[in-house]
Amino acid sequence: QVQLVESGGGLVQAGGSLRLSCAASGRTFSNLPIGWFRQAPGKEREFVGAITWSGDSTYYAASVKGRFTIARDMAKNTVYLQMNSLNPEDTAVYYCAARSSVIIRTTPEDYAYWGQGTQVTVSP
Repeated sequence: QVQLVESGGGLVQAGGSLRLSCAASGRTFSNLPIGWFRQAPGKEREFVGAITWSGDSTYYAASVKGRFTIARDMAKNTVYLQMNSLNPEDTAVYYCAARSSVIIRTTPEDYAYWGQGTQVTVSP
């Protein structure tokens, strides 16, 4: 089992920044992707970005590319989502998730382990 715990959410004004953390514990798998997803009220959960556990590759949704950056700290078993130039459309609960396969996927169904989520609210 892999346990994931997100933190760092909060309220920020449009144009501001937040950094989310995803701490992994339990049985961790080397070189497996960690994905970030978000879900706004009344909407489906959507892919934000992902990183291989080694950090060699990152992928981003078009809506966040150039504004969001994913990085990892291997020593801390933690993956970060740096979010800049936030706008109200970024308001959602943000989740990190882990796959049990090395191939990055962008659909929630392909991720077996999930954190509890952290709320991000961007005011106009």
